[in-house]
Amino acid sequence: MNKEMSLKSVVADLRDGMTIGVGGWGPRRKPMALIREIMRSDLKDLTVVAFGGPEVGMLAAAGKLACAKYGFVSLDFIPIEPYFRKMRQDGTLKVQELDEGLLYLGLRAAGNNTPFAPTRVGPGSAVMEMNPDLKTIRSPYGDKEELLAMPAIHLDAALIHVSRADRTGNTLTFGPDPFFDEFFARAAKKVYVTTEELVDSVASENAEDMKANLFEPYLVTGVVDAPLGAHPTTSHYSYGWDAPHLKEYAASAKEDGGWQTFFDKYIADGEESYRDAVGGDDHIRALPIPTI
Repeated sequence: MNKEMSLKSVVADLRDGMTIGVGGWGPRRKPMALIREIMRSDLKDLTVVAFGGPEVGMLAAAGKLACAKYGFVSLDFIPIEPYFRKMRQDGTLKVQELDEGLLYLGLRAAGNNTPFAPTRVGPGSAVMEMNPDLKTIRSPYGDKEELLAMPAIHLDAALIHVSRADRTGNTLTFGPDPFFDEFFARAAKKVYVTTEELVDSVASENAEDMKANLFEPYLVTGVVDAPLGAHPTTSHYSYGWDAPHLKEYAASAKEDGGWQTFFDKYIADGEESYRDAVGGDDHIRALPIPTI
């Protein structure tokens, strides 16, 4: 029952061409330590599915992506993720653009083991123009309403960052906005979690704590002890996003050779080197948690 893994062993489980869901949303609770390990690896031709933040732009800039499927790709205070924006405008990244609700419905359909989810969202909008493969279905009941049949979004793997986990795959995700992680977990064949704190058991007499158990442990394939592993995104209630670091990252997208410079400075030499380069563990822990 011991599901503990390392960053490297998780990445070794992944394969070229996989469809990988990334939990969290925008600059919140992203499993960035795993994303950086993917960037250091030989993996390629991945499809990433996300309510996107820096992971989409970084994986694209690192040449790891064949396609991105998303409801948005944003750093919040930087409205559009900079490397994603650059590649989207250049037409060098294949995408499937959905609204947030359709992405959620596609993941939920996969988790429910159904081929699609019917919805009124889509018909008559640009969603249908941007996604000509989407199909409609006629209600079999008396109303005969035409609905969009949002296809299930099946994931080969989901990568999710949590606040606390034990080695058997029980997890707790604290904070005000864990909106979608459970649907990524249920849509995936395998689920790998990174955790701020690895404990012997997440069991608690505090009922509020146990409400933070978003998905069942049987879904979890591997657990990685990765304190501070969401940086530069926020990990409620541990630390906030690193705005100066994200601004530096955004500025690099405007420079010739900016990505390679950024990669070499922060990512190339491993996680311990990364944390030192961004200011150290104490600096990360002191980052103010956003209130918006």
